Amino acid sequence: MEDVLDNISRNLSRFDARAAVDVLLIAAVIYWVLLLLRGTTAMSVLRGIAFVFIGVFVFARVFDLRVLKYLLSRSFVAILIAIPIIFQPELRRGLERLGRTRRAWLGRPNYDAVIDAVTAAACNLARERHGALMVLERETGLEDYIDTGIRVDAAPSVELLQGIFFPNSPLHDGAVILRENRVVAAACTLPLAEERPRGMTGTRHLAALGISERTDAVSVVVSEETGQVSVASNGRISQRLDEARLRATLQSILGSPFARRSDGEDGRQRAPSD
Repeated sequence: MEDVLDNISRNLSRFDARAAVDVLLIAAVIYWVLLLLRGTTAMSVLRGIAFVFIGVFVFARVFDLRVLKYLLSRSFVAILIAIPIIFQPELRRGLERLGRTRRAWLGRPNYDAVIDAVTAAACNLARERHGALMVLERETGLEDYIDTGIRVDAAPSVELLQGIFFPNSPLHDGAVILRENRVVAAACTLPLAEERPRGMTGTRHLAALGISERTDAVSVVVSEETGQVSVASNGRISQRLDEARLRATLQSILGSPFARRSDGEDGRQRAPSD
């Protein structure tokens, strides 16, 4: 016991300002990684790896398995190589956030006109039971997905968006991507969600979730079967939104100066789509 206390006091005596900065930096990196993994399947994978590693370590110490202890002590390099491979999507998303060209001090674009057009068009389409998927680009560029569709480059309007998603129109099958105050492209192909939420089978909803998992874009989706309007952001979906709640949700996410919290924010969930 005295040896342990002596060891602790000896280490504390060497703890200076540089050591404190070192510990804080490591803690910040670990916290940032956990934020990236929160709510994703990668967190389950991380827990599984941790349980296996701890279990093998305890087993090797209890039974004094020298070869296994030697392998564990030399496994650090292998872990460093495996982490980028296993958690590639999450690390890429984090690096994209760090590499965004816009900064908060430059100010945010004004989305008010786009929000008005998207809200009105989505509600009109919902009343007619016409399926739709509209994606609003934010900091992360969506050029790769824009290239899969047809360039439009037009000012957003309710009539334009409703016309695109009118049944059997040439551009209705796919997503519309909006960048600031322009409709950039239509009939775009989006990635599907990595994990299919329980009970959710609609391709539009899976695509809305998929693009929100990989980027910071906001998706507005109208169900063709139920006429319900949903918003997907940051890998989560808010469903059953009326016009007022849809407008408030978009204003809150997009940072409008007149934003207010949505009354239905507790509806933000990975819920099944009807």
